[in-house]
Amino acid sequence: MSSVNGVQVPECPIAGARLAAATAVDAAEVLVLQRCCWVDEAVANDTLDIAALHETVEEVRTWIAEWKTWCVRLDGRLIGGVRARRDGAAWEIGRLMVAPDMSGRGLGGWLLDVAEAAAPDDAETISLFTGVRSTRNIAMYERAGYRRTGGPAPPSAVWLVKAASRYPRDQ
Repeated sequence: MSSVNGVQVPECPIAGARLAAATAVDAAEVLVLQRCCWVDEAVANDTLDIAALHETVEEVRTWIAEWKTWCVRLDGRLIGGVRARRDGAAWEIGRLMVAPDMSGRGLGGWLLDVAEAAAPDDAETISLFTGVRSTRNIAMYERAGYRRTGGPAPPSAVWLVKAASRYPRDQ
């Protein structure tokens, strides 16, 4: 078991992978990983109007400092990450990313667990958004208890919300 915000979460499904808080030093690698990950999103959603594809290293450094951000490394290589922050009564999750060659091994769902486990005890909801045609992402989030709803999602995106609860997440 690993501890996130004092809450126990299962070990990473990728043997040997390690979770750590991201720092400004990680920003350049995070930027490269998110661009790799969001190319498929751009194709699936028929748009290049995706912030993750246009950010600078400085912008990534800024949000690493402002959000709780985690990186997953395997043998020194960045293979995944996620960020989360409080937004009023909600815990907002964003930039959940898994290196394309590591996809399908449970890392995305595990990172979602990590981000959810870090939610403050008084958070009422957990929210996130993804591309409206990102069927694989939407299916993962709906399996985790999220429901589509109106919200501040960018154009061509869908906002998903669920009631906050302590780990383990709602089934």
